[in-house]
Amino acid sequence: MNLDTIDKALLQLLQEDAKQTNKQLSLQLNLSVTAVYERIKKLEREGIITKYVSILDKEKVNKGFTVFCHIKLVQHAQDYLTKFEEEVTSLDEVLECFHVSGDYDYLLKVVVKDIKQFRSFMVNKLTTIKHIGSTQSSFSISEVKNTTQLSLQ
Repeated sequence: MNLDTIDKALLQLLQEDAKQTNKQLSLQLNLSVTAVYERIKKLEREGIITKYVSILDKEKVNKGFTVFCHIKLVQHAQDYLTKFEEEVTSLDEVLECFHVSGDYDYLLKVVVKDIKQFRSFMVNKLTTIKHIGSTQSSFSISEVKNTTQLSLQ
């Protein structure tokens, strides 16, 4: 699907605040409420808009400790990759998992309460996954930028 300038503007507005009403969006885009509604439905049908979420303040919900874990598997066989991905996606502490190039096979973004909870996660959950050869963890000192907004320029 090709996005026109109105679609891009609409998506930008929704990324800034998805709780805006169609009427609010229509005023900003100079469109009718019906036109905005139809465009949103089309973007949802096409899979461009995949879901609507609330972004929480990690500190206020006691999950302010962010760790990036580099994972190296013992082998790169398809069944090892598949099994690891199945198991890691079931871990609530893992917010993001990327299969990456370079020295490691996977990069995980893990969010927990503190170092003690991270140690428990490592010992009781992550290192129990078969086929992990090694891990290396980096702790976030401060969050410089964290956004969910994609630039559509």
